[in-house]
Amino acid sequence: MAKYLIEGHYTAEGAKAIAREGGASRRATAVKMIESLGGKLEAFYFAFGDVDVYAICELPDSIAAAAAALSINQTGVVAGKTVVLIPPEDMDKAAKKAVDYSPPGR
Repeated sequence: MAKYLIEGHYTAEGAKAIAREGGASRRATAVKMIESLGGKLEAFYFAFGDVDVYAICELPDSIAAAAAALSINQTGVVAGKTVVLIPPEDMDKAAKKAVDYSPPGR
């Protein structure tokens, strides 16, 4: 399974709901969503700054990740960004892979 980092940015309405319902309920909702897609939530943290919430999860494939992103973003109270996480061993394999590429102008 692939790992993904999901960043969430709450609207004012979303922040009010967090204040009302609590952060643990959001984590429970994330667990339920990820597990319904055949995945596993590994970490869930709220944060200060540009990003309000970070979640790291394993999902079976990019279709499951896209389904999660669609579900999150269509609510209108949170905007999510999904990042594919690449393990160091996969980066080692990528570095050894032959690629036929020429930059523009060469």
